[in-house]
Amino acid sequence: MKTFFLIILSIFLFSCNNNKSEKIAAAKAYFDKAKADTTGSSFYYYNLSKNLYFEANDSIEGSRSLVNMAILQENQGDYYGSIETSLEANRCLEKNEDSLSRRILASSFNNMAICSSYLYSFDETIEYYKRALQYSDDKENNYMYHNNLGAALITLGKYKEAQESIKLALPTTNSLKYAMFINNMARAKYYENQNYNPLPEFHKALEIRLKNGNDENSSYATLSNYFFYKDKSKALYYAYKMLNTAEKNNSLEDQLQALQKIINLDPENYLVCFEKFQELNDAVQVARSKAKNQFATIRYDVEKKKKKIVENEVELLKRNIGIGTLSALLIGAYFWYRKRKKRVKQENELKIKNDQLRISKKVHDVVANGIYQVMTKIENQEHFDKEEALDELEFVYEKSRDISYEKPDPDPEHYTKDNKDRISSLIASFKNDTTHTYIVGNESEIWNGVSPSSFEDVFQIIRELMVNMKKHSQASRVIFKFERTDNLVKIQYTDDGIGIPGDLIYKNGLTNTGTRIAAICGEIIFDNKSEKGLKITISFPVS
Repeated sequence: MKTFFLIILSIFLFSCNNNKSEKIAAAKAYFDKAKADTTGSSFYYYNLSKNLYFEANDSIEGSRSLVNMAILQENQGDYYGSIETSLEANRCLEKNEDSLSRRILASSFNNMAICSSYLYSFDETIEYYKRALQYSDDKENNYMYHNNLGAALITLGKYKEAQESIKLALPTTNSLKYAMFINNMARAKYYENQNYNPLPEFHKALEIRLKNGNDENSSYATLSNYFFYKDKSKALYYAYKMLNTAEKNNSLEDQLQALQKIINLDPENYLVCFEKFQELNDAVQVARSKAKNQFATIRYDVEKKKKKIVENEVELLKRNIGIGTLSALLIGAYFWYRKRKKRVKQENELKIKNDQLRISKKVHDVVANGIYQVMTKIENQEHFDKEEALDELEFVYEKSRDISYEKPDPDPEHYTKDNKDRISSLIASFKNDTTHTYIVGNESEIWNGVSPSSFEDVFQIIRELMVNMKKHSQASRVIFKFERTDNLVKIQYTDDGIGIPGDLIYKNGLTNTGTRIAAICGEIIFDNKSEKGLKITISFPVS
């Protein structure tokens, strides 16, 4: 019996070694096919390659396929899915310290940084670029990572730190990377010192990009932003240059950015541009959803086909091989089961991570401003009503619990205060010794006929404006004026703060405002013409 078992074990080990070599060879063939593919099937072949490499216990090459899959997801706008795929690769790569693993890890963190920047998570963007630099040993890649890190720091207003990072990108010999360097360095210097003239560097970067026929829209965007307050006609000119180039290149993302600028700069064509923006934005969202579903379907189909192949192989072995080979197959099946169990566990962990990302985002969007408002009341009111503060905190707590249980948002009609009092209380809660708030025209008649859902959107918009004012504007006087003409409600916000640069309007705590305005079929106009302060006009129809 012992001899029989040794024979079976030898057959099994020999079969495993041959099978491993075959899988690695097949995996490499799929990987090469994915790299050379021009038909849009790269993700499919990388997925096949990844599965075979992991089955052959080659986690490094399997992770390389995963990172390439993540980059393809980023290119198609599936940013959350791309981050998840990179995280799956990172878990395998961080267990290894060899140079190849570190280079792949650097590429993976760079991809995660790019995805995070598109999701406006700039703190994560900075962290991931730093992690990419930690693992990278490629000089040219390091120059790019430092450049991109500097750009993210500019967005967060850390101009000194941005300049230090961008300086480290200077040694590059790549002309396009050099254009990025001079463009970003000039931006950082200008935002730090408004007397600095960045135009020579901006024009030089544009000249290099035009000569290379690549990335000129980055320069057009920079020049449009620079002239936004200095010369509206020039700002509009570069915005249209950006739009025309984006249309030639079929770049929907650049078209959306250009249209956002034109909407603010060209009031005569506002409606046409806004409708075009909405149409393009809808197309982008549909394309991203299709890409996300396509990637998920490919993974599912490959798993299904792989399962079918395994079943056929088992049947073939049962027909053509004797008891000894069947016994070896049973032993192999045991190890296959353990490997599959581990893979299922990893997939479940990924699903949990995905749910955590989704719920975390919703908690931030729904609850954060509510907590900030209560904190502002406690900070600003010397003799605040403890019971009222506790009630508000309890309500915010209930909303966070509902989110955790996947419950829908509560009906806005449950509030005990009427719409007028809720708005007045909200604005008054931000008043303190240094900031005075004033309300004009907030009468009950203003809100007659406004649906509960529309009012909730308006309430959240006003709260976002006040939170943004408290965090960024340094205003000493804030005025809200409410008017209603027939079935049109108009709200005018004015403060005497430092204002918002044109390219930061939707990155300065106001990321959800545009979505809410669209939900109530309204419009919002930012007026930064005055030297100091900010004026915003919001209007929407009463449905």
